[in-house]
Amino acid sequence: MAQAAVHHGEHETSVWPLSTGLAVLFAALALTAHFAWQMPLLGLVLGGGAAALLAVGIGGWAREFFTKGTEEGVGPIAVGAFIASEVIIFGTMFVAFWMGRIVYAEQWSAWIPSNLNLVLALWLTLILWASSGTIIMAERAMERGDRSASLGWIGATFVLGLLFVVLHMNEWAHLAAGGFKLGSSIYATTFYSLTGVHTSHVVIGLLMQIVLFGVVATRLMTPQRVTFFRASSIYWHFVDIMWLMVASNAYLVGGLR
Repeated sequence: MAQAAVHHGEHETSVWPLSTGLAVLFAALALTAHFAWQMPLLGLVLGGGAAALLAVGIGGWAREFFTKGTEEGVGPIAVGAFIASEVIIFGTMFVAFWMGRIVYAEQWSAWIPSNLNLVLALWLTLILWASSGTIIMAERAMERGDRSASLGWIGATFVLGLLFVVLHMNEWAHLAAGGFKLGSSIYATTFYSLTGVHTSHVVIGLLMQIVLFGVVATRLMTPQRVTFFRASSIYWHFVDIMWLMVASNAYLVGGLR
């Protein structure tokens, strides 16, 4: 009972959720300033402030947990519940895509861009598959107490995930330059919706990798306290598996005449 009381008080007095919440607010204001108010400099300043607040908030929150918190072991369960809700969200988007493909079947072929690169989609798939392997190696290394190897594999996972995002964003720019823009057709709209939402999940996964690298490097995480590691790994596998569904629909179902 005493331990539960202390644990409750810790969450009641933590200041780090405030910093993280303010980061989200500043990010929204930055986007509004840039696109709605036409004040790019203000947007840049607010965006920088959002990034700083997010880094401080997440870093402080992680340090607070690993130095004062208790290992409850519910991380994988919580991530599993979160993934279940995400499957519903992605499923709704897939249904919208399929309905558009069926209803506009006759016009669809005219909307397929000539520069849609199916080979790149294959490379993106291989990159994410490789990253699933590296995160498994990182988790296993941490469990046996090999901190240096774990850091190396986490770094490899981050590099592969970042490469995926960079290549994907470059592809979007290439397609948009050819006229395949958001709103130009229902195929373009659903294509960017599916791939964009998935890429946003990859970015969240990369942020988790940064936190993970930090707590392992600073020895806050021990082989006896790897719940966060396991939760991060499960989330990353979800992102990788979901890409198979996204790619098969956005590129194959949508891109083949």
